[in-house]
Amino acid sequence: MTVVVWTVEGTWPACVDAARAHAPEGADIVLLHVSGQDVPGAAHGAFAGLLGRGHPRPHGPARGWGRDPGTRMEEQAAVSGRELLAAAADRLGRPCVRRELTGRVEREVVAAAEGADLLVLARDGDRSHLGPHSLGPAARFVVDHAPCPVLLVWPEPAPDLGTIPPPPPQA
Repeated sequence: MTVVVWTVEGTWPACVDAARAHAPEGADIVLLHVSGQDVPGAAHGAFAGLLGRGHPRPHGPARGWGRDPGTRMEEQAAVSGRELLAAAADRLGRPCVRRELTGRVEREVVAAAEGADLLVLARDGDRSHLGPHSLGPAARFVVDHAPCPVLLVWPEPAPDLGTIPPPPPQA
């Protein structure tokens, strides 16, 4: 059995705990972290087109002039991803594979779950109420397109049933 655990900042402990509780001994567990390209991509574009056209250092007015800020953002995201995966592996406390990807987050997660027997992820939307808004766009896409069964967990205790809105009035 292969279990993919999508680790995201802020919600990863609940996903790791769910994998530890539900994956049988001997299961192949893959801890997955995906860094998005949108923020570094915007910085690359701004640097190339709007913020100085990538002038070489000798022509810049200040130290660091000519260095693409998108590259630094990518480096920081990679370090953050490795640290998160290390913490998740420590919490899991059993053998696992750590996988760090970069790209469109929701699509990378779906692709990484191909051939898996279970995908574990946490709710990432408005977690103060039960219902569909407790899933953000990325988690909704993954749940809708996952090629395997999904275990969807609350990253903290689930809200009270009283948070369910009343049904619409009958016409």
